[in-house]
Amino acid sequence: MRKIIYSLFIGFLLLSCSGNDSSPTPEPQNTAPSVPALVSPANATLCIDNVVSLEWGASTDAENNPISYQIQIATDNQFTQVVKTAEGAAIGQTITLNKGTAYYWRVKATDNKNASSNYSATYSFYTEAVAVANYLPFLPQLVQPEINSFINPATAILKWTATDVDTNNVLTYDVYLGTANPPIAKVGDNLASTSLGVNPLQAATNYYWRVVVKDNKGGETIGQVWYFKTN
Repeated sequence: MRKIIYSLFIGFLLLSCSGNDSSPTPEPQNTAPSVPALVSPANATLCIDNVVSLEWGASTDAENNPISYQIQIATDNQFTQVVKTAEGAAIGQTITLNKGTAYYWRVKATDNKNASSNYSATYSFYTEAVAVANYLPFLPQLVQPEINSFINPATAILKWTATDVDTNNVLTYDVYLGTANPPIAKVGDNLASTSLGVNPLQAATNYYWRVVVKDNKGGETIGQVWYFKTN
């Protein structure tokens, strides 16, 4: 009889424990908002004023969380020289900048749970200066080889792009390449093309290179240093 009562008591306890599971329901995983798409000013634009209205498309959020935006404006396309940062829920900002200066800007979205998107594409614009007849070209943009990538030393080809708000200007390029940073050896002079073969190179070596963009009115923009490695 005691064994029966004991067994019933243990069974009751097991049923009680299994029937009152109060573990909290895990919250669904939060996802970051979509990457904003820049709208205005369009890329490589000459703005007629130094008070610039920047606009972008609204991001979406899978959980419908409130979204805020962070805008960065810099004088270089790697954003090592950020001159303005602003945040807010609006999909636009009006910002006063210096005249006669090339700027680069990007935006990212963050929800109220601190999940952030990647930064948008980088756009550039120039603020018009007083009585300026010629604007300097924008910084050259890297095409290949990618930074810190490995390439075949026997078939090395350097490629880049460049733009100028003075659309009638003719651009030429000087290319510097070497194993020191910054490179000082000029391997291309007054090039009309935006590519240059530089083979053969030494194997298993770190190389640094940069492009200087020149227009036909005496304007010159010195590009940033890029680097790659040979196999």
